[in-house]
Amino acid sequence: MAKLDKINQHILRELSRDGRMSNLELADRVGLSPSACLRRVQELERSGVISGYRAVLNTTALGVGIVAYIGVGLGEHSKAAQEGFENALQQVPEVVECHNTTGTIEYLLRVECADLPAYKLFHTEVLGMLPHVTSITSYMVLGSPKDLRA
Repeated sequence: MAKLDKINQHILRELSRDGRMSNLELADRVGLSPSACLRRVQELERSGVISGYRAVLNTTALGVGIVAYIGVGLGEHSKAAQEGFENALQQVPEVVECHNTTGTIEYLLRVECADLPAYKLFHTEVLGMLPHVTSITSYMVLGSPKDLRA
């Protein structure tokens, strides 16, 4: 694992804000020579600290009108039930995040739909039809004053 000193932490912050910036610009922002900066970035990639680069998509421009977080409880707590649920969600485009959690629910999902009728269809015809699902609690996103996901 790469050493996460202050310079590497600064590199990670800058790349989190803009993963497409040139090495020259990154080096200037973190106060390194371009070759030293490139070596550090490559080591962060090699060690797995940086696992990839992504485009940040404008969901409104993509036609997403509803974003919801959904707590899902399963009636059976077996490995097979969890794997079945997780595998089923891999085929569902509305589910953009799935997190296995502790507490009163087993999963927290981030779901994106075009509008309320599309969300209702997803809720009843997709999520509500999956085996072992016993509870669904929806939280509609009204705004996101801070969102650092890339």
